[in-house]
Amino acid sequence: MKHYHLSKHSSFYAVGLSYKKADAAVRGKFSLDVPKIDAITKAAKEAGIEGLLAISTCNRTELFGFAQHPFQLIQLLCEHSQGTVEEFQEVAYVYKNQEAISHLFLVGTGLDSQILGDFEIISQIKQSFYRSKKLGMSNPFLERLCNSVIQASKRIKNETEISSGATSVAFASVKYILNTVPDISEKNILLFGTGKIGRNTCENLIKHTSNSHITLINRTKEKAEAIAGKFELLVKDYGDLQTEIRKTDVLVVATGAQLPTISKALIHAKKPLLILDLSVPKNVDDNVQDLNNVTLVHLDQLSQITDATLNKRKAYVPKAKVIINEVKGDFMKWLETRKFAPVINALKQKLMTIKEEELDFQSKKLSDFNEEQAAIVSERIIQKITKQFANHLKKTETDTDDSLALIQEVFQLEIQSK
Repeated sequence: MKHYHLSKHSSFYAVGLSYKKADAAVRGKFSLDVPKIDAITKAAKEAGIEGLLAISTCNRTELFGFAQHPFQLIQLLCEHSQGTVEEFQEVAYVYKNQEAISHLFLVGTGLDSQILGDFEIISQIKQSFYRSKKLGMSNPFLERLCNSVIQASKRIKNETEISSGATSVAFASVKYILNTVPDISEKNILLFGTGKIGRNTCENLIKHTSNSHITLINRTKEKAEAIAGKFELLVKDYGDLQTEIRKTDVLVVATGAQLPTISKALIHAKKPLLILDLSVPKNVDDNVQDLNNVTLVHLDQLSQITDATLNKRKAYVPKAKVIINEVKGDFMKWLETRKFAPVINALKQKLMTIKEEELDFQSKKLSDFNEEQAAIVSERIIQKITKQFANHLKKTETDTDDSLALIQEVFQLEIQSK
């Protein structure tokens, strides 16, 4: 890559951790809710970081931004989460410039998802960019990059079948229930938490179990009622949680709490109870496994479920990568254009100044000098000269940095830094 720098002193970095090396407990320490993302974004602005995109899902937490050194971003993440630098370094990855750009493409198109083809991450990227823009931490680079990733994601969905079939964390949880719990249509199911995964799980439960014994509980009852109304389900108060757990056969926990909300103190199971914890950080304390009749399954275990649908999706990965390379190629061309545009503009202005000086000199020297025609011819020549330089800089075999330096030296150009 001909390195693109938003300024002379910084490079584009991606720092983060994901399900690949960090288990749910570690990911939970570094997870960021909306207030924390806003706090990091504001702190980055104060620290002089040029543009920031913060992404935090159940499977990953990542910061993308321009910095003098990636540790600036790592430090921000650790200061605004429960994790330490030492813990981060154990499981983290750092990408720079083109590698960072490529990583965001893979993430945003579902190729780096814990379940291949799970495209829910793209909405997170959209929301993250919106928050950055709202807080004054977006820039043309991030905006163009996010739009390019969104474009690639849409093309992959439309031109391949990599997202075909119902395969997601929410569906995997329902599939596990169907394979594990006999006579599921007759069992009591309790859904605690109505976040995105909770809502999707609820919808999948209704679709695939034909169960009318589903109860919703949420700390904010109005949110549960809004979802229950859509599916005609029963809603109970948060204060009824312990009572409802005693009645249920399957408990699905999908809250956004930072600490466990379900522990063995809440459970008095006299019959088999299956608990699915779809939350990051974990919202079910591991001590529930001390109880008889209780089976606890976490998000990561569900995500390892593979079937014919996933195997079919893998066949479309090469085509998806071709699409990514096409869209990314257009983005890289745009980057290169942005890189040399200031020099070409400065060159054009320099030539225009020379033209004006020469026209002024000739108009004083020659009585019959046609200044209007001379101006037209001169400007056409200037256009041709600048176009030749631009075409030269666009060539892949050109060392852009050296060429730009030479043009600036020969024409004594002064480039104003933003």
